[in-house]
Amino acid sequence: MSLTGKVAIVTGSGRGLGLAYARELAREGAAVVINDVDAEVAGEAVRTIEADGGRAAAVVAPVGSTEAAKQLVKAAVTEFGRLDILVTNAGILRDKSLLKMTDEDFDLVINVHLRGTFTCAREAFGYFKENGIGGRIIAIGSPTGQRGNFGQTNYAAAKAGIVGMVRTWALEMKKAGVTANAVIPVAATAMTKTIPYFRKAVEADERGEAMPHFFRHELGFGTADDVSGLIAFLASDEAAGITGQAIGAGGDRLQLWTHPEAAATEYREGGWGYQELVENFGPLFGDKLQSVGEEFLPLPAELQPEAAAAQVR
Repeated sequence: MSLTGKVAIVTGSGRGLGLAYARELAREGAAVVINDVDAEVAGEAVRTIEADGGRAAAVVAPVGSTEAAKQLVKAAVTEFGRLDILVTNAGILRDKSLLKMTDEDFDLVINVHLRGTFTCAREAFGYFKENGIGGRIIAIGSPTGQRGNFGQTNYAAAKAGIVGMVRTWALEMKKAGVTANAVIPVAATAMTKTIPYFRKAVEADERGEAMPHFFRHELGFGTADDVSGLIAFLASDEAAGITGQAIGAGGDRLQLWTHPEAAATEYREGGWGYQELVENFGPLFGDKLQSVGEEFLPLPAELQPEAAAAQVR
């Protein structure tokens, strides 16, 4: 097993994607610190990993604060003797359009996703550097952070910020031999379950059946387990040369996201004043403006939510 002898923390790992990541790391030999805000859920996750033959311990705490980050690292060292891997998966949603989003909606999401990733990574890196460990930091992003999504100002800001931090950490941690990468998962979750477009895929997964080929292959949409292999790979010694990257995984698809690059460049002696922009911006850049949001392919007729409802009736 590629991670034998290593110890990992996975935040937000009581259920869903986080639990799938934790189970995969344990299957590859790592001892895992489970984290959740619900003691019963965290305990059940530990029992699941132990039933699989792995080793796990739980920390019940909401991520975001420095105190919670310290508690997680301390648990790894106390329970298993060291820390090698951090996966920052914990997150919450408070989806609302801009005019309906409150300060609390914004702050809660930023605190868990963005600040929680920052505090946990800072604590883990401090431990890695102090102990000469070439550790792995794997932060979880989202397509929303890459492309935007209606009603998710807070979530988009947090996930875009996470990828920005990862690129910065790759520079700062290089000398210490620590890698930092972002994973962009596309998988069935409690959130996607509520979206009619994905209904047939989620229903198939809940029945224990393979998702339709259209979802897995054309959309790159799959199960939590489809993402877990990438998490374990980035945590391994085989990925020592990979850092500062945003890598997407879902269904049958693996993607390497580009860093932001200029889509078009033009020069004008003396610079660009208002009138010059009025006269030239459209002709120069009008056909090069970038799209926003994800554009999904049309669903085949047999995968339409209406078709699913008709079959039930």
